[in-house]
Order: sequence, then C-alpha cells, then structure tokens
Amino acid sequence: MIIMTNTTKQIPATPIRLMSHTIQRTARLVGLLILIMAVFAPFGMIYVPATLVVPGDAATTAHNIMASEGLFRLGIASDAVVVLLELMIVVLLYVLLKPVSTTLALIAAFSRLAMTIIQGVNLLTHLVVLLLLSGAGYLTVFAPDQVHALGLLFLNAHAEVVLIWGLFFGLHLLVLGCVVYTSGYISRIPGVLLIVASLCYLTQSFGNILLPEHKGLFTAIGALSVVEIALPVWLLIKGVNLEQWEKRALEAASREPMPQG
Repeated sequence: MIIMTNTTKQIPATPIRLMSHTIQRTARLVGLLILIMAVFAPFGMIYVPATLVVPGDAATTAHNIMASEGLFRLGIASDAVVVLLELMIVVLLYVLLKPVSTTLALIAAFSRLAMTIIQGVNLLTHLVVLLLLSGAGYLTVFAPDQVHALGLLFLNAHAEVVLIWGLFFGLHLLVLGCVVYTSGYISRIPGVLLIVASLCYLTQSFGNILLPEHKGLFTAIGALSVVEIALPVWLLIKGVNLEQWEKRALEAASREPMPQG
C-alpha cells in the first residue's frame, strides 16, 4: 500500500502503521518511568537532607550523617537511580515527539540530558562528604571543626546546584510543553501545564541567583512546578492518539530527503 503526498513523494504506509503500536507502548513507558522517578527523587533530594542536615550547624550535621550513614548512602543511591531513569526518558521522549519537530525534539532532549549530566556529577559532592567524615589518617592534618565545616560546605554546594540544573530543566519543559501542545496526538492540557512548570523552574533558579534574600518566595514558586506531573499521568492512562500520530509521522516522513541511487 502506497500513500501519495502533495510533494509527489511516495511514502510506504505499512511501516508507519506498524510503528504506531510501538509508539503507544513508548508513550506509556515514558509515563511510567517519570512517575517511578517522581517516587525516588523526593527521597534523596528532600527527605534525606531534611533529616540529616542542620543548617548552619556543621558539627551536628556531621554527627547525624555518621550516625545514619546507611540513610545517607541510600539517598545517594536514590539520586543515582533518578539519573539512570533520566537517561532513558531523554531518548524515549525524543522518539515520541520527533514527528512534531526534529529540531525542537532535539533541543528538549539535549537540555534534559545536560540537566542529567549535572545531576550525575553533583553526586560527587555527597561522596566527598563521606570521604571527609571517614576518619582516614590523611585527614588528621585538619582539625575536627575544619572537617565538619568542609562537609557542610559540600552539602550546601550540592543543594545549590539545583539552581543550575533547574535552568536546563526549565528550558526542557518549555520546549517540551510547546511540542506537546502542538503535537495533535497528546492533549493540550499537559502542554500548557508543562509551560507553567517551566516558568516556575526558571523563576526559582534566576530568582535565587539574582535575589537570594527572597529565597523563600522563589522556592514557593518553584514548588508549583509539580503540575509537570500531568504529562506522565496522561501518557500512562491515555497514551497517544494513534490516528493523529500516524498523520504527523507521515508528514515528517514526507519532509525527509529521498535516498539517492
């Protein structure tokens, strides 16, 4: 079966039709992975720091971490799981959204990948904290108070890096929201909410960088980004409109250059 386009280019319809069944599974897998990540992320990023870190008190923080080293390491492992899930999500989202715009799908993918790399590298700061509090002989050149202060410094640096990866994630959500909104095979509602979430992330990051004295306000604005959860919930429950996806896929195929020879 051959479908003729207004560009006189012949596009085989059967492969597109077969891919539509795969793309539905891809959509639901994206939704599932993001929701799984949403379970792991708060543990390492919120619960563990809130439990062990005492702002401004390096000695107590160090004591808490040494007394609950297992919990601290579990937080690192949780963050590592998030990073690994993010790598899969980057690829799956690109495959899902490529028919709308290859360029925008790539921007969304690379911005999320940049965020993921920053998150992965940021795990080193927590590993450094464990090294500082390990009691290794080479650390005896530092007084205990100095070791504790260095530990808290790395913990604070880890927390502040959220402002950096938040910029890349804000860009990702902005582009992702626009692509979802115009896709035609995913509801526009998640697209709008993704754009709202992107503005929350960008406001939180730029706000805290430029006006740190208003950190509480910008953190509250950043919390509103929870509306981004609308996309994975929609994909997991509703998936994509296969008829509209096939239409966009055929349009995308018609724009590709014909093979030579």
